[in-house]
Amino acid sequence: MHTIASTLLVPLALWSLGALASPAAVPSANAPVRRAQVSSLTQMTSTQLNDLAPFTEFARAAYCSPSIVTGWQCGEACQAVPGFQVSLTGGDGDSIQYYYVGYWPTQNAVVVAHQGTDPTQFLSDLTDANIPMENLDPTLFPGVDSSVEVHSGFANEHAQTAPAILAEVKTLIAANNAQNVILVGHSLGGALAELECMFMALNLPSNIAIQGVTYGTPRVGNPAWASLFDSKITNFMRINNEKDIIPIVPGRFLGFSHVQGEVHIVSPGDAVECPGDDDATDGQCTIKTVPNVFEGDILDHLGPYQGIYIGTIYCT
Repeated sequence: MHTIASTLLVPLALWSLGALASPAAVPSANAPVRRAQVSSLTQMTSTQLNDLAPFTEFARAAYCSPSIVTGWQCGEACQAVPGFQVSLTGGDGDSIQYYYVGYWPTQNAVVVAHQGTDPTQFLSDLTDANIPMENLDPTLFPGVDSSVEVHSGFANEHAQTAPAILAEVKTLIAANNAQNVILVGHSLGGALAELECMFMALNLPSNIAIQGVTYGTPRVGNPAWASLFDSKITNFMRINNEKDIIPIVPGRFLGFSHVQGEVHIVSPGDAVECPGDDDATDGQCTIKTVPNVFEGDILDHLGPYQGIYIGTIYCT
């Protein structure tokens, strides 16, 4: 356990160093995913939590090498969602995170999943550390106002795969008359999935429903990004586990803000939906639970998310 914790602290340390170096910014499988868009703290039911399991397995599978994800032969994660049809894989797990695209027949949905940070891969860590914000590429995100800014490392990583993924998504929609596109990811993969939700919303027909489920996701952009995202993406959940540190970085003092949709797992089987973008009021939500990185537990980043762990070492 000590080795795992030490390894996971690498990207966190880089995030922290980047924060200190950066100038201050101006401040269900059987039911559709729904955003945790609530006006007050809301307890989740056991059924709601259990319905998230297929999405958790999709996020877990993204850590597996494309050589075994192709053909959906990645062990427990793939076995948990039988019948899923992978059509595109890519990435090297370092300069480009692993990703896959496929069709989920039982939901008539296209699924895109991105791998999170592998702390043993140097270029992956540098992506996390590239904290200064920048405008979105107007060729990928047409019509977005210049006030919207996002984490440079996340934006640059997303741009490397976005055209190929969009082309595959369009092909699968046409071939299957799919009505939904689901974006999933954990950690850095969650940040990429959040960007991809907006990217798909701006580049697909309006009749295609965009859904997102992310796990242990860091903050992606500024308040203008959060406002835009909240206005465009109506089905989204970002799930934080207990005292996970990653969802509180990069810090709000750097001008970052989460989007809506926080679900906080307080303890196994006990989770709440938190209102607003960055709920700093309710004691059961992440900011109050983990007020700073010294009061968190990096091992909670791996899970369990309703009994499922996510990370490179859990690709079995």
